[in-house]
Amino acid sequence: MVTAPRLQRLKKRAEFLRAASKGRKAAVHGLVLQALLRSDQQPLRIGFTVTKKVGNAVVRNRTRRRLKEAARLVLHNAAPVGLDLVLIGRDTTRGRNFAALQDDLRRAMSKLGVA
Repeated sequence: MVTAPRLQRLKKRAEFLRAASKGRKAAVHGLVLQALLRSDQQPLRIGFTVTKKVGNAVVRNRTRRRLKEAARLVLHNAAPVGLDLVLIGRDTTRGRNFAALQDDLRRAMSKLGVA
């Protein structure tokens, strides 16, 4: 089995807030995607967040893991450079068919023109 390289992560709150305030947003059925074009050619950075409205810690972590795996599979070949992405989990993310969740991510990326 060939594994995809690890994606660089957004970890600081300021990075998430910058993507939210200065970036563009696309909402689809299974997730919300925020994209911020940076002025460098560094590799893609990605962050994941799920609010407490979705459920308790177990549910939020399961939702976050689903988002991480969908992003890994969708972005493993064609990860754009100079871009920060934030994937926000919704209540529907948890029960969404996994193939549909991957399609949601692709659709959100094409809406924002980052695919």
